[in-house]
Amino acid sequence: MIGYVLAGVLLIAAFLLLGLLVTPAPSPPDAVLRTTLAGDWRGVPGDVAAVVSAVFGPVLPVLLGVALLGWAAVRWRRGDRATAGIALRVTVVLGLCRLPSLVFKPVFDRARPRAYADYAYPSGHVVSVASTGFAVVLLCLWLAPWLVRAAVAVSVAATALSAASRLVLGVHWLTDTIGAVLAVTGVGLLAATAVGLLPAVRDKVPAGRGTA
Repeated sequence: MIGYVLAGVLLIAAFLLLGLLVTPAPSPPDAVLRTTLAGDWRGVPGDVAAVVSAVFGPVLPVLLGVALLGWAAVRWRRGDRATAGIALRVTVVLGLCRLPSLVFKPVFDRARPRAYADYAYPSGHVVSVASTGFAVVLLCLWLAPWLVRAAVAVSVAATALSAASRLVLGVHWLTDTIGAVLAVTGVGLLAATAVGLLPAVRDKVPAGRGTA
């Protein structure tokens, strides 16, 4: 448990430090990537990125949160309080993981690479997708451990796609996306530990109750 807490604190510290370092001026990697992708958002790459951004964005944690709450209610009514409790706790972690972009964007007040609404750091889209992925991995860890590796792989791929789409669209710096992943992982580790989801003790879940 101490390891999860320490890792979470260090990741959040890294997120805050990165924000402080890159907010006054773009980092060299930020500047290079902006130059490389300059104008791509106006063509076909931008059209593709816009579709990806619409799918892999803020809608995902909302959909997952609603699904988890509905599932928890069904399991509770059927007497499966263990599974319902896990679903509710995962929902809490999901909500807390989503907070960094809402809380820290106005704090860092970082400008976007091009004229665009709202602040840049951290990327709200990447925070949303990474939060969803973190919650799904937690859910699998408790109720379907054989799917954890696949869940991690899909979550990483989805987060990378979201980040790439925002970069191609020219609405985020590279470090905005990196900061988003640092924040979500750090908050997720602390939140999951606080609500008792880490470390996972799957034998607390009655056999066969989680998937019925």
